[in-house]
Amino acid sequence: MRIVIAGGHGQIALRLERMLAARGDEAVGVIRNPQHGEDLRAAGAEPVVLDLESASVEEVAEVLRGADAVVFAAGAGPSSGAARKDTVDRGAAVLFADAAERAGVRRYVVVSSMGADPDHQGDEVFDVYQRAKGAADADVRARSGLDWTILRPGMLTNDAGTGEVRLAASTGRGPVPRDDVAAVLAELLDTPATAGLTLELISGSKPVAVAVKDVAGN
Repeated sequence: MRIVIAGGHGQIALRLERMLAARGDEAVGVIRNPQHGEDLRAAGAEPVVLDLESASVEEVAEVLRGADAVVFAAGAGPSSGAARKDTVDRGAAVLFADAAERAGVRRYVVVSSMGADPDHQGDEVFDVYQRAKGAADADVRARSGLDWTILRPGMLTNDAGTGEVRLAASTGRGPVPRDDVAAVLAELLDTPATAGLTLELISGSKPVAVAVKDVAGN
């Protein structure tokens, strides 16, 4: 498969790129900073430099043409202010979805956030982030032209992955290693029957492949 990943230099994205390359898939990472290209190549991915805050739908669609699936894993980052939560966490996700539809790529997997809600209350930057992610998720879920799956991990850690998770419409809060998030994303890409699902993810006791198979089509 050819899989294009927005936010290609993110911690989850780099892990996913290494997994995809290791199994023989073609991973393409969309990045804003050209200096990050070498890290993507080291992970086995092809870097494409494109700023999703200023690119047009057609520019993004050109990158997506011929892809089998896209993954939106971009984010403004914890040090960014409220304005970029809207332009990246919401705006870029919507742009990427528009471009996927224009390019004819139906499979669209989103890395969201547990608690994302367009009606989330509060004025802190994290509250703005949760609203932005929630608004992006709502936009994607309304699209009949995409076979979307939205993944909402719990508290991300850099612990070594265990390969065992809890994946469900509602899991309750908990931590999950980024390694295991990437492994679940790779499995979701292989499981088209998970289209139309919004799933929460934390560490658990089921092997990744079993956890994804159990939710597929539900």
